[in-house]
Amino acid sequence: MNITTVLHSLIRWAILIFGFWAFVNGLKGLLQKKSFSKNDKLSGLFFMIFCDIQLLLGVILLISNGWFDRFKMGMKVVMKNPIDRFFIFEHGFMMILAWIIVHIGYTSVKKANELDKHKKMVIYFGIALILILISIPWPFRTDGIQRPLVPKF
Repeated sequence: MNITTVLHSLIRWAILIFGFWAFVNGLKGLLQKKSFSKNDKLSGLFFMIFCDIQLLLGVILLISNGWFDRFKMGMKVVMKNPIDRFFIFEHGFMMILAWIIVHIGYTSVKKANELDKHKKMVIYFGIALILILISIPWPFRTDGIQRPLVPKF
């Protein structure tokens, strides 16, 4: 594994930790009717920053590992191969969609009035987390797409 792949695999855990932190902060604030705190803001900010880093690493992997070159074979060939289809289209599209939702969510939370900030955190960060969780190539997948929980160095 090259260093970019290892970093991409490890940063997923930071994204999940910060994403759950942001979601739980939003849920707690919503249910307990707490005021929006610096901790709430930081959880969303760190979630967004690590998503940005992950997107950059993902694009580097897409280009440098030859995934992008598979387009030359034609869409029919790529779509028939489940591994190519997953990493080029399904994983990539869902993760970019999650990244967009995190950014929209963070901006919406910043612009929202005090009463709606936690609600927006729950909605946007919750949707993004779901997309991220279903798009990770977990080791329990049986279709050849699975990757280990922690990369081997």
